[in-house]
Amino acid sequence: MSGMGYTNAPDGWWKAFIQETPARTAKLGIVRKDGSPHVSPVWITLDGDDIIFMTSRTSLKGKAILRDGRVSICLDDERPPFAFLTIAGTATTSENLDELLEWGTKIGGRYMGEENGAKFGERNAVSGELLVRVKVDRVTAKVDVAG
Repeated sequence: MSGMGYTNAPDGWWKAFIQETPARTAKLGIVRKDGSPHVSPVWITLDGDDIIFMTSRTSLKGKAILRDGRVSICLDDERPPFAFLTIAGTATTSENLDELLEWGTKIGGRYMGEENGAKFGERNAVSGELLVRVKVDRVTAKVDVAG
C-alpha cells in the first residue's frame, strides 16, 4: 500500500473494519466507458492487504475493470458515532475456476453464513465470472465522525 489519506483511525483499523461481522456491503466505484461514474454494491473479503470480490465479466463492473483497473471502494458504519473507509486501488482479474470456487466460498460464508458459503462458491465458480483482486494504493479512514 502506498499511502494513507486523511485518517484519525489507528494503524490496521481499516482491515479490521472490513472483516467485522456482520459483514458490511462495500460500494464499488468505477468509470463507465463514456467517462461517467458508476457505484454498485459488492461483497468483499481480504487476502492480506488485497481486497477480493467477484463479478460477471459482462456486467458493467466487469467490463469497466477489464478496460481500466482503477477502482474506489467505500464502506461505512451508519450507527453513531459513525465511521467510514474509502480505498483507491488497482484491480486485476482471474477466471481460474479453482480460485473462483475458493474465494466465492469464503465470500459467501462471510455474508450468508458458513453453512451457505459452499453453495455461493459453486454458483459463482463458472465460466464468465471474474475474481477481482484490488491492490490497495490509498486508504482514507475516519472514526468517531460525530464525536
